[in-house]
Amino acid sequence: MSKAMEPDLQTPLGRASGQASKEWRHPSDNWLRGFILDNRAALGTLGVFIVMMAAFMIANPTVFTTWYLYSSVLTTLPVALFVVVPLVFVVTCGEIDLSFPATMGFASWVFALVVQAGYDPFLGIAAAILTGTLLGFLVGSLVVYGGLSSLIATLGMNFLLRGLIQIINEGKSTALTGLSDSWAYAIFSSQVWGIPVQIFWAIAFVVFSALLYNRHRFGAQVKVVGDNPDSAKQMGIDVKRVRVKVFVFVGIGAAIAGTFSVMINFTWWPTAGDGYLLPVLASVFVGGTPTWGGIGTVVGGAIGAVTVSFIQTGVVAAGLSGFYVQFFNGLIIILSLLGHKWNQARYR
Repeated sequence: MSKAMEPDLQTPLGRASGQASKEWRHPSDNWLRGFILDNRAALGTLGVFIVMMAAFMIANPTVFTTWYLYSSVLTTLPVALFVVVPLVFVVTCGEIDLSFPATMGFASWVFALVVQAGYDPFLGIAAAILTGTLLGFLVGSLVVYGGLSSLIATLGMNFLLRGLIQIINEGKSTALTGLSDSWAYAIFSSQVWGIPVQIFWAIAFVVFSALLYNRHRFGAQVKVVGDNPDSAKQMGIDVKRVRVKVFVFVGIGAAIAGTFSVMINFTWWPTAGDGYLLPVLASVFVGGTPTWGGIGTVVGGAIGAVTVSFIQTGVVAAGLSGFYVQFFNGLIIILSLLGHKWNQARYR
């Protein structure tokens, strides 16, 4: 072969034919396309929320253009957010925690006892968070070191703790009327320019958790453990410790949520937290965190919580009876899951 016929291995194919060509780039190298690909689960959930709100607004524009509706939702939404976000970590880790409603009730009960005894509410908040941490560690230890199924163990703990609360209190509530005069209430549960201040704390919690999930070593470990525990061990990750930590995180979030619920109502009820089981779980999965572990989205879970919170309010405000609430709950959940199934690649 003559030298003139030899291919130039140093020149790109496009340039070998004398054509000027740009350096090839992967489609995801574009910042906008990369952002969409990286956050498609959360963006899909946001799309469902926007369509739902548009439908409600068309059904009753008068109600949905008034601030009172949104203020009422923003008052109670933070309680759900403080539990939804930690559950994203648990589900990503390949586990589930059904004990958080009773943890909310138990930790908020401790908070109510401390405040009722005349101590500073800040001490009560610290005691509630410590209680939630210990309960989360207990639940995690039963699952991880006891070798129990997280579904069955956490469900059993939920009944056990709730039963203990009912036995001791005999169904009696605790009123905390003096709580509104405390600095703790002013900082955590008052209003600023008509906006419930607790939503700002909830947003800060979501941002912190998103950074922990996406930018911190712990978040990376959670994903690896949820995806393949054996590979995680070979990488030097303490799998058992990581699994216990996610349950502890749920306990802390549940304690904060229970405390906020008491400060909102100025009353602790023995059933505190019971009504959050299904809405919180729905928020996690509507938000785009799949059930098989290894991947998830904190921001998507937060948007899912907003979506679920607006369903009941929107259905009633649109002029429908309360009997439609469960129907729309199921409809939104199914549509969201179908959308995520088409929008996400299943890795396991």
